[in-house]
Amino acid sequence: MADSPVLALAKDIMSRESVTPVDAGCQDVMIARLKAIGFTIEPMVFEDTTNFWARRGTEAPLFCFAGHTDVVPAGPLEQWHTPPFEPTVIDDYLHGRGAADMKGSLACMVVAVERFIAENPNHKGSIAFLITSDEEGPFINGTTRVVDTLMERNELIDMCIVGEPSSTHAVGDVVKNGRRGSITGDLVIKGTQGHVAYPQLANNPIHQALPALAELAATTWDNGNEFFPPTSFQIPNVASGTGASNVIPGEFNVQFNFRFSTEVTDTELKRRVHSILDAHGLDYDLKWTLSGQPFLTGTGDLLNAVVDAVKEVNHQKPELLTTGGTSDGRFIAQMGSQVIELGPVNATIHKVNECVKIPDLEKLTDMYQKVMEKLLA
Repeated sequence: MADSPVLALAKDIMSRESVTPVDAGCQDVMIARLKAIGFTIEPMVFEDTTNFWARRGTEAPLFCFAGHTDVVPAGPLEQWHTPPFEPTVIDDYLHGRGAADMKGSLACMVVAVERFIAENPNHKGSIAFLITSDEEGPFINGTTRVVDTLMERNELIDMCIVGEPSSTHAVGDVVKNGRRGSITGDLVIKGTQGHVAYPQLANNPIHQALPALAELAATTWDNGNEFFPPTSFQIPNVASGTGASNVIPGEFNVQFNFRFSTEVTDTELKRRVHSILDAHGLDYDLKWTLSGQPFLTGTGDLLNAVVDAVKEVNHQKPELLTTGGTSDGRFIAQMGSQVIELGPVNATIHKVNECVKIPDLEKLTDMYQKVMEKLLA
């Protein structure tokens, strides 16, 4: 039996080894399909990253599908049941790198739009695609650059579905209607190196820092809200010492990260951290890296349409969550857009033997189509 349109397209783009930031021709496949149904294509290549912006229509509202063709490396090939870039069907599951994150979603988007336009050639508003090959990497030349370009010419997205794998057990059981912000601090506490037998002649930066770090770890930064859990503080990396057991180190390097809610700003977090470090009398340098601001779509036409579409397909309302890491939705939300993440089950993403249930791809296609019918038909 021949593959369904969704499965055939998913296999096609999954067979291309598009490890960040390489696209490997995935976008060309999508562009050819979109051109055939009346989309105007605008390639946007920035440095090593391939992006494209596609639009059909000129009127408001502007509804957009966003996603990425790049994938993470396959990892140890000997641990894969099947070659990672040779998509294979086993017991109703499609196996291969990108099956769930997120080439499966891309196939669903394209087929859903093809079906919607076939039934609604004179649809309301406009439909767009914002596709990058830089989501799994440094995210410098991908979606954020496309968004900057669109904002400069005042071409603003009103509503956007990002195809990230949002689901937990079955497609559509969870919809992400926001994400926490992320900011990282790289802290260097300065001391004086010396011999462990003569501590009076040295200043151990680890000993100096531990009380301050304990206070940071115990601090309540906010209490969260209806949509967000409380802001979290975590220390993922520490480094110090020469490796010798008889040398007091001269520096102590600590990296920490906040995942923060809309109840606090990055400026406030910085201020409070510096206040605690200063109160402990530390001599330190601190470099901050803001990866993304929190965003939330708590109400609106898009959220209503997505919830209703999922309910119609699954006969059950989705759970609305803001958990997980950051996504490219944070860049799109800067436009003032309504942003929702709806995609496959995320249980195998970034793992060996990544896979997606084929019936879930068919359901996701139906969900995407129904959202457009509710908004643009």
